[in-house]
Amino acid sequence: MKESVVILGSGESGVGAAILAVKNHYDVFVSDLGIIPSKTKQKFDELGVMFEEKQHTFNLIKKADTIIKSPGISEDSTLIKDLKTQGVVIISEIEFAFRHISHEAKIIGITGTNGKTTTALLTYHLLKEAGFNVALAGNVGYSLAKKVAEKKYDLYVVEISSFQLDDIIEFKPDISILLNITPDHLDRYDNNFKRYVASKFRMIENVTSKSSFIYCEDSSAVVEEVNNRNITASLFAVSATTHSKKGAFIDRNHLIFNVEKQTNKEAIPLTDIPLIGLHNKMNAMFAVLCAMRLEIPFNKISEHIKSFENAPHRLEIVAVIDQVKFINDSKATNVDAVCSALEGIKESIIWIAGGIDKGNDYSVLDEWVDQKVRGIVSLGKDNIKIENHFKGKVSFMSHASSMSEAIKKGREFASPGDVVLLSPACASFDMFQNYEDRGNQFKEAVRLLNFKSANT
Repeated sequence: MKESVVILGSGESGVGAAILAVKNHYDVFVSDLGIIPSKTKQKFDELGVMFEEKQHTFNLIKKADTIIKSPGISEDSTLIKDLKTQGVVIISEIEFAFRHISHEAKIIGITGTNGKTTTALLTYHLLKEAGFNVALAGNVGYSLAKKVAEKKYDLYVVEISSFQLDDIIEFKPDISILLNITPDHLDRYDNNFKRYVASKFRMIENVTSKSSFIYCEDSSAVVEEVNNRNITASLFAVSATTHSKKGAFIDRNHLIFNVEKQTNKEAIPLTDIPLIGLHNKMNAMFAVLCAMRLEIPFNKISEHIKSFENAPHRLEIVAVIDQVKFINDSKATNVDAVCSALEGIKESIIWIAGGIDKGNDYSVLDEWVDQKVRGIVSLGKDNIKIENHFKGKVSFMSHASSMSEAIKKGREFASPGDVVLLSPACASFDMFQNYEDRGNQFKEAVRLLNFKSANT
């Protein structure tokens, strides 16, 4: 009799899990509390997969040998609690995919609060340019299970969220990268920061002495946990300041790499890193260390890093209009990410911010706002918290009820040499479908402004 798998959720990870499960001859059923898109239904029909939508039929689901849960479903949901009382095994799609990856393949796992996607993309870029047969998957937008099903790769670069890590059992990266940990998504962890930290550290709970763990020496939460654990993997510390440990740091105008405490350290000039901000220099060090651990020649690494282009909505320069630069940082949905943006931009800033507040402490931004920000345009349905906090701390403040209005006001306030920066510090769902939609509307409004400017 076939082993049965129930997949909760029909998004990217759910479809990928279904493809891999069918390939490996499981009896598969997909259950989604929401509406399943017609294109996804068509895919399930092609696979011969049964499914239900707008409900979870508990008596059917509980019979599964294994349940693969979407990361969007909370551990505290009634369904999950009831299933666990029945003793049903619940895993993430990441875990399911791992169980079907060839033992010869290597996995690079990347997690952290901010910078995951940039680091994953840069790591993938360096490995692919070096000639590796490598896949990019996980929270970056591509199902790991689907990648495992489609072909045999030698390396998997996997961006992993805390939600995905919550449901692993055996998952074990060969190289684990932990970028940083700051408060985020605490609503999923009973507003308990320690629970969130513990979730991130699940990535290394199965590692061995043959594994590598690259971590952020500048994140107090990370360092405290590293010091309190007996980690068997080889450790590599990344910092913006000089240190004597194995790893990487910034020394004046170079990134310095010290993998085996060798006498002759390797170096990359900061000017060769095609990314804005100190945080992105940190991301680059993580990616380069990973490539070095895979024995890619350093001259190849330093050459290929110059050609990297980051994903959209991450300090993305959209246009320069009448000597005013417009930068799209829509992915910055928390104050820590905004700190990185304000730090990285050298010019004076007109800051477009706002949306759905996530319990933000805006005082964290006061120093950078004082140094860099001339004016604020609040964009969102309810930005009283932002407006009250920064009132009197900038030269001017205004509210916009649409992206085009925000761009218009930003341009009016800006002087030649300024930057108009969209870096919201908030979720987007009050006015936009997601942060991508918000960023795309920013880019479209800037392009329209540029067109009008060129024709006047």
